[in-house]
Amino acid sequence: MQTVDLNSDMGEGFGPWLIGDGVDHELMAFISSANVATGFHAGDPSTMRSTIERAKALGVGVGAHPGFRDLVGFGRRHINASAQEIADDILYQLGALRELARAQGIELSHVKPHGALYMHLARDEVAARAVVEHLQRVDPALPLFCMPGSVIWRVATELGQPTVREFYADRDYDNTGSIVFTRKTRPLDPDEVAAKVVRACLEGVVRTVEGQDVAIDFDSICLHSDTPGALPIMQKTHEALLKAGVSICRHWATPPKPSAR
Repeated sequence: MQTVDLNSDMGEGFGPWLIGDGVDHELMAFISSANVATGFHAGDPSTMRSTIERAKALGVGVGAHPGFRDLVGFGRRHINASAQEIADDILYQLGALRELARAQGIELSHVKPHGALYMHLARDEVAARAVVEHLQRVDPALPLFCMPGSVIWRVATELGQPTVREFYADRDYDNTGSIVFTRKTRPLDPDEVAAKVVRACLEGVVRTVEGQDVAIDFDSICLHSDTPGALPIMQKTHEALLKAGVSICRHWATPPKPSAR
């Protein structure tokens, strides 16, 4: 792999409260795609607007990052919602960020569900189908970030919604090739994360928690902004990728086009 997207979740605060180390501004300089929190698990209109402005200034793609309606649990607790309610909530959040982005003269580059919602859609076909069918109606060309081989990836592929397959730099994998979901990330060694990412890009494998290597296919690498020490991890990973000859850009699509105003 010679080219890869590098994405991170951005704007995950609420009013004066910040999640993680509060380093979104610095992290944005190293990524090619920003997943902007849309208000349900984190984020508020002013935070969304300022995050979009920063991304636009740096030429970073802006994507919607909708989650379960769970500010207290930061969207990492499962909510027992119907498929229709989940689809409605995602469209609601997508629309909010889309209008704020249009006010800045850009269109959204992707959509990526957050946390427990991401994991729910990875395994629940009824909910995944409802979400993809609604995306087909409102924006059939909008790329959907998802895990390769997951239920929502399969449904999106079937229905023709473009997908961007993710690899998680700061999450563990099991022998099925799935990420090991966690509500609290332990401190990570920047050199180890960078080596893991470079190996995934060059060799197409990742070492699992069970100690085996499994094949992994992906288009984008995610590093969460709320991971402890996110900035030095991002800097080391960015540096290691470039040193290995891997370019960082949104290679699956052209940059967001200016919106009609």
